[in-house]
Amino acid sequence: MRRVESVQHTVSANGINQAVRVAGPPDGAPVLLIHGNVSSSAFWEPLIRRLPATLRVVAPDLRGYGDTETAPVDGTRGLADFADDVAALLDAPGLFAPGARPVVVGHSLGGGVVMRLLVEHPDRVAAALLEAPVSPYGFGGTRDLDGTPTTPDFAGTGGGTANPDFVARLAAADRGAEAQTSPRNVLRATYVADPASLGADEDLLVESLLSTVTGDDNYPGTAVASPHWPGTAPGERGVLNALAPAYFRIADELVAVAVKPPITWVRGDADVIVSDTSLFDLAYLGSLGAVPGWPGAAECPPQPMIGQTRTVLARYAAAGGTYREVVLPGCGHSPHLERPAQFLAELLALVGAPAEV
Repeated sequence: MRRVESVQHTVSANGINQAVRVAGPPDGAPVLLIHGNVSSSAFWEPLIRRLPATLRVVAPDLRGYGDTETAPVDGTRGLADFADDVAALLDAPGLFAPGARPVVVGHSLGGGVVMRLLVEHPDRVAAALLEAPVSPYGFGGTRDLDGTPTTPDFAGTGGGTANPDFVARLAAADRGAEAQTSPRNVLRATYVADPASLGADEDLLVESLLSTVTGDDNYPGTAVASPHWPGTAPGERGVLNALAPAYFRIADELVAVAVKPPITWVRGDADVIVSDTSLFDLAYLGSLGAVPGWPGAAECPPQPMIGQTRTVLARYAAAGGTYREVVLPGCGHSPHLERPAQFLAELLALVGAPAEV
């Protein structure tokens, strides 16, 4: 089967110049790929190479990533800045056929952007594939399946939770593997369960991470002091605040949306980023003794991210939608890299394309 090859375009939409990878014929079955945090559209390139040439694939760099214009992220809008940028691409000339309703795929943070698109533009989405998505209650700082905050100010979430050495190495374009916090080692240790799955694309993916714009308006964002453990709460600017449960709490809106496209949720059971035992959740790290002073499980339990997503999607189905959960054994945070054949089969099932690949 003939595969697609991507070409990068620059599109002015929602007031910024967005870099967009485009592949396949303009009248092909539309697919929109939304990357996750600390990456870019290049993260999709290994998948794009496997796609049949009958698809029309559009994969933008979100603001502050890749080659898209560096624009600020208003953390208080949750992920709405990103979603507005992506929504503007749906009608940008030359990307999709007029009135196209793509299957929208979102990885990690991109999964939260897809949820926001479903809420704001459900009639423009044919189906959604959520790949290791952030919880509908944001990242960190909640204690139960209903997303109840552990503290009034959502302490332990937002811009102050990023590892400062990792941020510094991103800013310095560190391509090495000497430090545990180098982008290359973080890619190997947390984006996938088996670093061998990166293969010959490792350097491409490292460059994708390094395209992240660092600073108060982008990654990781600002922070404010908190009287609650671990002493930091979300600020109002930047990416990690847009992911914080203070501002990204979309569960009820998602359940209530009138038009409910089908959702497929694909995740690996060895994911260490989006997990009930996430190595990026300060509450879980505190329970391991890695962050001093943890007040204990009664006061600050780890976030049950998987259970939260499952509960919200079950509510979505009970309210008239449909969803299915696909769990890949031994797979980490990036199923499209680690289990490409299985991931592609799920995508093509939503598109309605033949699964022979």
